Amino acid sequence: MPGMVQWRFWVVMSGVVLVFACLALRAAYIQVIKPDLLIEQGDNRTIRVRDNASYRGLITDRHGQQLAVSVPAQAIYADPKVINDKSALSDMPRWRALAEVLDTDVNRLIDRVDNPAQRFVYLQRQITPAMATFVKKLNIPGVYLREESKRYYPSGEVSAHIVGFTDVDDNGLEGIERLYNDWLTSTPDKRKIRRDAQGRQIEIIEQEQGKQAEDLVLTIDQRIQALAFKEIKEATLLYKATSASVIVVDVHSGEVLAMANTPSYNPNNRETVKSFRVRNRAVTDAFEPGSAVKPLAVLAALEFGSVEADSLIDTSPGWMRMGGSRIEDPRNFGEISLTEIIQRSSNMGTSKLALSVRREFLMDIYYNMGLMSDTGSNMIGESSGIFHERQRWSNFELSTLSFGYGISVTTAQLARMYATIGNGGVKMPLTIIKGMESFEQPERVLAEENAYAVLEMMETVTQEGGSGVKAAVPGYRVAGKTGTSRKAVAGGYGEEYVNIFAGIAPVSNPQIAVVVLINEPGGDKYYAGDTAAPTFSAIVSGSLQMLNIAPDAINAADVVPLDAEGGLHAAR
Repeated sequence: MPGMVQWRFWVVMSGVVLVFACLALRAAYIQVIKPDLLIEQGDNRTIRVRDNASYRGLITDRHGQQLAVSVPAQAIYADPKVINDKSALSDMPRWRALAEVLDTDVNRLIDRVDNPAQRFVYLQRQITPAMATFVKKLNIPGVYLREESKRYYPSGEVSAHIVGFTDVDDNGLEGIERLYNDWLTSTPDKRKIRRDAQGRQIEIIEQEQGKQAEDLVLTIDQRIQALAFKEIKEATLLYKATSASVIVVDVHSGEVLAMANTPSYNPNNRETVKSFRVRNRAVTDAFEPGSAVKPLAVLAALEFGSVEADSLIDTSPGWMRMGGSRIEDPRNFGEISLTEIIQRSSNMGTSKLALSVRREFLMDIYYNMGLMSDTGSNMIGESSGIFHERQRWSNFELSTLSFGYGISVTTAQLARMYATIGNGGVKMPLTIIKGMESFEQPERVLAEENAYAVLEMMETVTQEGGSGVKAAVPGYRVAGKTGTSRKAVAGGYGEEYVNIFAGIAPVSNPQIAVVVLINEPGGDKYYAGDTAAPTFSAIVSGSLQMLNIAPDAINAADVVPLDAEGGLHAAR
């Protein structure tokens, strides 16, 4: 028996020693030979990377009014592993309540969180505060809230085509938001920390400085922008038009003070956003401008020297035939001045002026006035217009070019052309960002005396006997030109019209150039003098007052002398 006991003792002792030896070897293997796995597992439990909140840059108008701002928001996310570990899916009433507030099917919601291999699943982004409060009260294990930001556009549809919008991850998709996405985007500061078993921070391992977002100041004057949008929206409804565009430009700097289109959209409600509403028609859509470019024929003849400012042009008998085609006026105007050619919108007059200069010289005028290139605004989707350069031009083609056919331009290009005339012949690139340097430098393209001579000729268009009387603005001298053109269709021209009124004010000291385009008016009025002209008048009148530009057409009879207290009163 003693031998048996001794044998058992040594067996047990050998087993114990073997176990401890195995444990020592395993510990040495884990800690010395292969420590990485253990370190990784420890780090996973104690090390966290925290991002500080970051927000996208502001977009404001020239006076600091906010057009795009980032506001705090929350997102709902789930950790499927925690949900599985805590058997959270067994509490179906809570999941039905969550599905109802998320406006989704409960079975689809459960399918999204029923995979323990996943650790992070978004359930809904940028939720309302009420939804966040409800989710907190549900207290479903594994369902959490996360801080994020949401883009908000205070001006809504008024400035939508300029500002654009972002996606749910704050990446710019349209307009300025897309064009200057890198400038507006920030990256958060990051900290790698170590925490203890209670989740308290005990060490900062490393820090990474993020990129600060930059703000953008636009040249837009939101007061004028709101006025312009209101007027063209009303015009679209009143004249039953398919669409409309307007642009207001500072003639001296080329800064765009307003740019609006209809139909528009609300960037705060993406469910209403349709592709045809998102397009910034003022820079993307090109139309044959019709009579709105007739001042160029007069300018070309003056610049070339084939006529003087006081020259007379014989338009008798009111028509002429070229290569089997006929060019005509509404009636025989006879011998008329350059001013009357613009005032009466004479096709015969502009044709004869265009044919009085060399073809190359006439083409240069169109190029130099910016009608065959982009405007410099660099807006998303900007069109350079449509112009088919030819090796040989017939007299008929040159004639039709002089009154706005055979070339298509955008509203922005036309605004730049009129701004150049108002600026005394100096062409400026259009700009939309305040203080942003342009690659294109100012360029003199017309003699100053010729630009101002044509400017005064265009003033007669808004006076008695002109085609744009309804564009007149009480108290101000206004110059401009109507343009009514038929839209081209396969094989010729259809029955749809484009109405344009482009002008400059005030004539004595030009400050703004404004172009209004009404596309496909559907009512009884389809001439620019009846649709675009009155809309132009309303926009110019309000804009000049907002800019504190003094009236330059007040008659002495409208003002009474100072009273005894030194007050000046306008006659009623």
